[in-house]
Amino acid sequence: MKVFKTVSSLQKYLAKIDKNKTLGFVPTMGALHDGHISIVKKAKKENSFVIVSIFVNPTQFDKQEDLKKYPNKLKHDLELLKVENCDIIFTPETNEIYTNNIKSDSFDFNGLDKVMEGAFRKGHFDGVGTIVKKLFEIIKPNTAYFGEKDFQQLQIIKKMVATYNLPVQIIPCVIYREKDGLAMSSRNAHLTDNQRKSAPLIYQTLLKCKELFPEKEINIVKKFVKNEFENNKFLELEYFEIADTETLIHYSSKNKNKKYRAFIAVFAGTVRLIDNIALN
Repeated sequence: MKVFKTVSSLQKYLAKIDKNKTLGFVPTMGALHDGHISIVKKAKKENSFVIVSIFVNPTQFDKQEDLKKYPNKLKHDLELLKVENCDIIFTPETNEIYTNNIKSDSFDFNGLDKVMEGAFRKGHFDGVGTIVKKLFEIIKPNTAYFGEKDFQQLQIIKKMVATYNLPVQIIPCVIYREKDGLAMSSRNAHLTDNQRKSAPLIYQTLLKCKELFPEKEINIVKKFVKNEFENNKFLELEYFEIADTETLIHYSSKNKNKKYRAFIAVFAGTVRLIDNIALN
């Protein structure tokens, strides 16, 4: 396992890789868990070499206190990746990526960034687009792997790749869950015992929505979700939306020719949890 901190040393190493070999890329912000590892395993199966980046990107945090609180577990992360025989790790400092100019580029995501997460986290997706584009340009991978837990982010990255004609294939990875259904996240470690016991309600509610969706109107499904969280002492619903899978446009009535997905964001105290599910 090779670990690089600078762009120049990484690119020098990557230049030696046989052009007939494929390079798979898994971008992360560290604090790795089994969900990340499942993505690394998939990338390992499908590529000659796999590179994982560990970089806490400052431009995608709309609140500076969240950036400061983000866990740094680099030693632990490297140990996990070593067990998986990961080939290359890239762990740059902020100045190595942003060269003393820590700001986002502006992107036109054709409205994908204006709803749900974008509506509640101003500037977040410009920050995501900025760092992912920079990393693609530095690494030049054949494939890049993104989890479907951040489904809106996945669609935005696909849009950016198409807009800039970037030579990388985006591979979606299914949501990796705890045994009780809670989507794996580094944030789960911050839940109190009571919050953790309540948190599986998020996925249970999504499963019920999938069950209701073929027979019930969208407003009925949304009302059901609101009721599920209304009297819960440990979970507070931030938003629930049913949207077109490709455009993320919200709908109040169904069209049989469209594919829909349900999206949810919930607060457990100060911990924000997101999840989603395909409905048809």
